Amino acid sequence: MKRSDLNSELTTINQQVKQHMLRWAQTAGDYPTAINGLGIYRRDMTDYNENCFYQPLVSIIIQGSKRSLIGTEQHIYGEGDYLVTSVDIPAVNSITIASQTEPFLSLALYLNTQIINQLITEYPQLANIKAIPFKGISIKKVELDILTAFFRLIQLLDKPEQISILAPMIIKEIHYLLLIGPFGQHLRSINTKGTQSHQIASTIDWLKNHYKQPITVEALAEKANMSLATFHRHFKQVTTLSPLQYQKQLRLYEARRLMLSENYHANSAGLEVGYESQTQFNREYKRLFGTSPYKDIKNLQ
Repeated sequence: MKRSDLNSELTTINQQVKQHMLRWAQTAGDYPTAINGLGIYRRDMTDYNENCFYQPLVSIIIQGSKRSLIGTEQHIYGEGDYLVTSVDIPAVNSITIASQTEPFLSLALYLNTQIINQLITEYPQLANIKAIPFKGISIKKVELDILTAFFRLIQLLDKPEQISILAPMIIKEIHYLLLIGPFGQHLRSINTKGTQSHQIASTIDWLKNHYKQPITVEALAEKANMSLATFHRHFKQVTTLSPLQYQKQLRLYEARRLMLSENYHANSAGLEVGYESQTQFNREYKRLFGTSPYKDIKNLQ
């Protein structure tokens, strides 16, 4: 297909996806859908920060643009770009292009490790792993096959009786396209036991479940079966953060969730996530979220 024809088809399908999204997201907000793992996101304003902890997902920007500080790296991406995260990673997002008449729109689908492992098992050629620098997040221009699959997926929202049969097929197709596409080597590596990226991912999973505990980098390196220097280098390569910085952010995001969703006070939230000093908790919370715990939760409610 000629480049001009490809761009024309991408533009046409992007426009069709946008029309479907606007029907389901008529005002700004986050919209989970009847398709498990698929979400629609709309923003009508620019210049405000949103803190989040990305889970492994694929996200396509259909309209508008955003800036993301992911760990310590800044990314600016917009319409026609897609992002893949393969590990849980903290981010601060700000919308840079959006209005009520032309809102920011994105589609996101959470990645399913079981599907990835099933595909690698079913198609042995996918298991070919090369030694490449691994990163927990990548951004590229969306391919036609990926965008078309998402279009077919969102069309199912108009046919709820077909979702249970067809959605799993399309979701599996999207995972397959990711595995054979530009992000495939990263996704295959992180899901293949014995690779360094899989060892780092396993350490991240352990930290997610044990973030309250005091821990040393030496102990984490031992869990990953790596030397201290190798572990530290690969962990930062994946997350852009040091292991202890990552643990700190896990604690602070969980404290925020406890205060927002479970009505914890700042003192008890800090203690619950492992802080022994309230002063330290308040200081580090303000450094990450830009204001005190009390003011932050007040603004979010």
